[in-house]
Amino acid sequence: MNDAQKMTTQKTVLILCTGNSCRSQMAEVIFNHDLAGKVRALSAGTHPQPKVADGAIEALKRAGLPTDGLYPKDMDAVMNEAIDLVVTVCDNAKENCPIFPKPVPRIHMAFHDPHGEPLESFVQVRDDIRARLVPAIREALGL
Repeated sequence: MNDAQKMTTQKTVLILCTGNSCRSQMAEVIFNHDLAGKVRALSAGTHPQPKVADGAIEALKRAGLPTDGLYPKDMDAVMNEAIDLVVTVCDNAKENCPIFPKPVPRIHMAFHDPHGEPLESFVQVRDDIRARLVPAIREALGL
């Protein structure tokens, strides 16, 4: 594969969290928007919640980001994907990160869990993900 092919090949990033209802969902949407064409983001949880938190949906909408089709997923739903990078966004997910069929690079960056808090907490976590994690993903993948 030459450099031009490497540049046009999308990388798949898996964001793991515990409930896959707040932080990992917001990160998935932000990566797919901010790194469109370079990264395909997926998210999953070690213990998925029944639905994505209303605060996460509202925080994404307020930033003009799409929220259609978001739902919490178990790690089994993504285990057969060709993952280029695993990102854990909570300490519990880091401790319970699955073993993938091939070695996969990982980074860990914990974010506050806004679940059950006012909308402002979700907005702060959304902005924190954008400020700290997007640059870390760019660096980790050489984008």
